[in-house]
Parts: sequence; C-alpha cells; structure tokens
Amino acid sequence: MTKRELQASERPAMPRWLWQGKLTPAFWTVSSVISMTVNVILIVVLLVVGKQLFALKQAVAPLVDGLNQNFVLMDKAVIATQVEVHDHIPVVFDLPVKANTDVVLSKDVLIRGARVNLTTGGLLIQNAPADIVLPKGTALPIRLSIVVPVNTKVPVDLNVPVRIPLRETELHRPFVGLQQVIAPYKALLDGVPDSWRGLCARYPSVWCDFTWGMMDAVP
Repeated sequence: MTKRELQASERPAMPRWLWQGKLTPAFWTVSSVISMTVNVILIVVLLVVGKQLFALKQAVAPLVDGLNQNFVLMDKAVIATQVEVHDHIPVVFDLPVKANTDVVLSKDVLIRGARVNLTTGGLLIQNAPADIVLPKGTALPIRLSIVVPVNTKVPVDLNVPVRIPLRETELHRPFVGLQQVIAPYKALLDGVPDSWRGLCARYPSVWCDFTWGMMDAVP
C-alpha cells in the first residue's frame, strides 16, 4: 500500500450522498443543502414576522379606528349650553306723550279776568269780566302733548340658550385635517389581514389551503 493510499485510508469517511469522489456533484449537493437550509430559515422567519405583524395590527388598529371615529364625531358635535346674563342696560330716549285725561285740583284756584255768562232771576249777563274761584276737588279735562326725556338703566337677568355646531366654527378645519392624517394609516391597516387564515381567504391558493393550519400553529 502506497503512502497516498495509506493517508486516504486514514481520513474519516464522508457520507456517500455528499462525496462520491467527484467535485461537481459534491458542489451541487452542498449548494442544494445550503439553499434548502436558507429557505427553511427564511420561511420560519417569515412565519414569525407575519405572526408579529398580525399581533401588531390587532394592537394598533383599534387605536387608529378610535382616533378616526372620534375626530369625525368631534366635527359633528354641537356645544349646547346656557349663558347667564346679569347686567344693567342704559336706556336713553325721548318719550312723546299725547293723551286726553282729567286732572283734579288739589286746592282752590283763583282765576282773574275770566269772561263769564250768568243767567239768574231774569237777569242775563253775557261775556262779563269776573274773578272766579275753582274749588278744591274740581275735575278738569285736559289734553296732554308733551315729550318726556328718559335716561335710566334697566337691570337684565337672562338665561340665553346657545347651540354652536363645531363644523361651523374655526375648529372644523383642524378636525378635517386630523381625519386626513389618520386616513392613510387606517386604509393601510384595513388592507392587512388579521391572521394567516384571513390571508388565505383573501388570496386563496392550493399551497395556502394546505399550510394555513401550520401557520396558525406558529407561536
């Protein structure tokens, strides 16, 4: 036995499926093994990442939906309250007064140089000058035509109901802007399935139908 054969016999025997004494088949065998190993690792990583993505959606989706819904409700909200008004309002104006009324004398009134007509005992006196006295309590019909100046303050105590739709105020634009900011994220999350089962239902395939049970079983 030669020295080379002796050294070859001392080497550990390699599996026959890996080394058949030829370099090219061995290279392709090793490449295939590495490729399959990498593919298996990538599939496992994909399953784990997909599971985490589904969990992330379940955690974030309610938050995004809640924000979007509350921004919509806030834009539709109406502020309803009562405003209490306690104040004194100045009132200044001229009040014209025109009326017919009776006035009662509070004391006797002497009228000098009055013209009177008297008929008594067959005696007739017409348009004679005289001084007369109107006794206290006499009612005299008069016609008023005066202007009364009014300058005062009127106390005001009111409860004024107030309804303010927020979409008719300056807050409408910020609320709409917040909805537009949230909308892309909501649309993105709505497009992500909730599980592997949902993914298979959205994109059916033979491979997916065969393997979805295994995917759901990945912790």
